[in-house]
Amino acid sequence: MKNEKTYELVLTALFTAIIVIMAFTPLGYIPLVVINATIIHIPVILGALFLGPKKGAFLGFVFGLTSFINNTFKAATASAFVFSPVLAYNVVGVSGIFKSLYICFVPRILVGVVPYFVYILIRRALKSEQKTARIVVDAAASLILFISVRAFLIRLLPEAVTPLICTLIGLLAGVVLMVVLTVSGSRKGSANIALAYAGLAGAFTNTLFVMSGIFILYKEAYAQAVGVAGEAVLDVIMGVVTFNGIVEAVVAAIIVAGVGYALTRVKPIYEKSEQKNEHVDKMAARA
Repeated sequence: MKNEKTYELVLTALFTAIIVIMAFTPLGYIPLVVINATIIHIPVILGALFLGPKKGAFLGFVFGLTSFINNTFKAATASAFVFSPVLAYNVVGVSGIFKSLYICFVPRILVGVVPYFVYILIRRALKSEQKTARIVVDAAASLILFISVRAFLIRLLPEAVTPLICTLIGLLAGVVLMVVLTVSGSRKGSANIALAYAGLAGAFTNTLFVMSGIFILYKEAYAQAVGVAGEAVLDVIMGVVTFNGIVEAVVAAIIVAGVGYALTRVKPIYEKSEQKNEHVDKMAARA
């Protein structure tokens, strides 16, 4: 029991160090031709899965803290104030302190909580004997891929490809994924699928909560910062969600599934570890 706590403490420190290194170096970003996809949230997602939602929330707080420091002292973009209570105070006054605290920390903390419960939900659904649960999970993955591919292509190639072609390509991608998941579906592969879902959930949690927070709390100030009209802010935000958000979610799904599967060879997912500890405690009580 003591060794387990020590191991978790070391793993928490390791994930914390990785987040800090990624946040303050170019290692936190993957160049993808047209944009850089951030991967700083990935250690937070993995930490939530292998250490539980409480430590995941702590890692999310660390992620938010690095964002606060970067945007306060570097302020590389005109909209950096949305992540910095210090800069926000100069832009919109006292209310900006609380608005930026929310945007900077709450979405990042949730990144350390939501993926864990998504993993548990998907894992249990796939491990159940009911085929309906697996079909629903596979269909959801296919639907997400269809929507993502369609939105990504429309955003990337607005003039070269018509919306109908984008829809057909997205539909084809969704159907192919559904077939692959159905054919290769197995209890052993359910862990990888659940890990991929956790990666998607973590990335989208960060993107959706941050961008919705900006729209609700900073619509006018954000419009002035990026140089667009107030009514165009929603288009800008949807562009970020359907382009950057999708790329980052897909990258997170792939990396979390790959790295997560490798880590399960060394340390079980938090839920299994807890079950093991409960079993040991019961055996000790009986003795």
